[in-house]
Amino acid sequence: MLSQAVGSVRGVYGSRVEGGEVVARAARDSLVGVMTALRDDPRLAFEQMMDLCGVDWPERGERFDVVYNLLSVSLNQRVRVIVTTDAVTPVPSIHTVWPVATWWEREAWDLFGIVFSGQPDLRRILTDYGFEGHPLRKDFPLTGYVEVRYDEDRKQVVNEPVRLTQDFRSFDFLSPWEAMTTLPGDEKVFTERAAEQAKG
Repeated sequence: MLSQAVGSVRGVYGSRVEGGEVVARAARDSLVGVMTALRDDPRLAFEQMMDLCGVDWPERGERFDVVYNLLSVSLNQRVRVIVTTDAVTPVPSIHTVWPVATWWEREAWDLFGIVFSGQPDLRRILTDYGFEGHPLRKDFPLTGYVEVRYDEDRKQVVNEPVRLTQDFRSFDFLSPWEAMTTLPGDEKVFTERAAEQAKG
């Protein structure tokens, strides 16, 4: 029932139930109209936008999914709305529909580099001033580009290129007790036994 009602909104090109939740895919250019209809239609009444997040699929042309989670308190129902974009095509801001979207759009810009057109406050929110890149993109290096530390000699915070003091480890996904054939401290026992066997 809810899936059909959401699917009837102009600009929604597909809706279905996935994992017990209604998921709708919407056209990027129709996003503001879709969100307004989801909020104002009495059959849907999604009064709250709970959050917005990005998902990175680097192998796709439109690599980002922008996912909006909406809640209707009065009707006790939820919907997830998904639009796609690439690294340069902006997604229309919905801060005029739900003002709380400003926070989430800034976060998606900061962490993924997703651009929101019409957003008056598109600036970093979680990373430091002057941070380069977008750390939740799958092609962002695991170590980042710079490290920040307090220099006791200079009495100030300094930015330096990342220095790796240890090579990346490969993990065998066994617990330490399963992976070890000799427990720490047992080396002495084995060397003493070997010495006794050599004597006698």
